[in-house]
Amino acid sequence: MTTRDEYDSPWKEILNLYFQEFMEFFFPDIAKEIDWRRGYELLDKELRQITRESEVGFRLADNLVKVWKKDGQEAWVLVHVEVQGQEEKEFGHRVFVYHYRIHDLHKRPVVSLAVLADENPGWYIQSYEQELWGCRTKFQFPTAKLLAYRDQWEILEASSNPFAVVVMAHLRTMETRKNQNERLQYKLTLSMNLYRRGWTRQDIINLYRFIDWIMRLSEDLENLYHIELVKYEEEVKMKYVTTAERIGIEKGGKEKAKKTARNLLSLGILTEEQIAQATELKIEEVRRLKESMDDSSE
Repeated sequence: MTTRDEYDSPWKEILNLYFQEFMEFFFPDIAKEIDWRRGYELLDKELRQITRESEVGFRLADNLVKVWKKDGQEAWVLVHVEVQGQEEKEFGHRVFVYHYRIHDLHKRPVVSLAVLADENPGWYIQSYEQELWGCRTKFQFPTAKLLAYRDQWEILEASSNPFAVVVMAHLRTMETRKNQNERLQYKLTLSMNLYRRGWTRQDIINLYRFIDWIMRLSEDLENLYHIELVKYEEEVKMKYVTTAERIGIEKGGKEKAKKTARNLLSLGILTEEQIAQATELKIEEVRRLKESMDDSSE
């Protein structure tokens, strides 16, 4: 049985780790205006504040980041990664609502950016507008579409930006939704290529984790994947690359925690917060497990 693909959590994590590289890859003109020497600050608390009472709902893959422009002024960057497999009619409205709520609550200059990681080549949205009796609102925001990179595979393979790997892994995951054996081969190829790009040990670990997380396999193929990758690590004789075994153990621990959380949710005697604390899962992960259980019971 094919494991349900999950996108939000790995996208959230990789965005937090490589926000500068994300901006340079998808929005290079904006990236040039940012003073990266000052770093950046993740504003998860502020993002939760603006989404808590919003009717449009919270998405785990949304990110709010503080940066500084080269003139020294502060700016906030709101990133929406839409990973639905189909068009979301309210997406433009959600981007608009988040944008004006940030400005209303925090009085900060903010740019809203969107990455469309869906499977619909005919869906592209970069604005929201409404009009009534001569009163018109039009809101535009820069947008990147992952499917646009399908014909740029050689460029992606040659790129030194980590998000080239992220895009390739995401596209291959969508392409192989119904073919686990083909996904195994792509997953091995992407993982092995990490060692040939000259990245640091930590970069390899981070990108390995993204690939392993997003390109989910059935249990037997997952085991085969780790066996093949460990064999490859031994062949290339890179002493620091014990990544496959280490992350494999971490993933096993994660899966056990999720299994425990599902059991506790089915009992219905603990709150989501209590289950998150007991299993050391994030509250968002517990909520996603509950939603998947509710969906399967309908």
